[in-house]
Amino acid sequence: MGDSSAAYIHMVQRLIEECILFNMSREECMEALSKHANIKPVITSTVWKELEKENKEFFEAYTKRREERASEMDAIQRIHSLLLETSSKDTNGNDA
Repeated sequence: MGDSSAAYIHMVQRLIEECILFNMSREECMEALSKHANIKPVITSTVWKELEKENKEFFEAYTKRREERASEMDAIQRIHSLLLETSSKDTNGNDA
């Protein structure tokens, strides 16, 4: 049973690594593995936390990078909204 448990945990670890390549959070990864690989979220969470312990610097950088990307995406969305508003005002102003 020990070998199969170790193999299962290793498989979950590989799947988590795939989630990281797709820039997923732990919660997103838990949901994806539950839905697509039928892995209980508690298993994914436990393996993820162990990986964080073993690779503290990597996960600190990963979390920071995810936060920076989220901030950049927010800024891009705000700029896009402002451009749409400006464009809409210009179009409405030209119609009058």
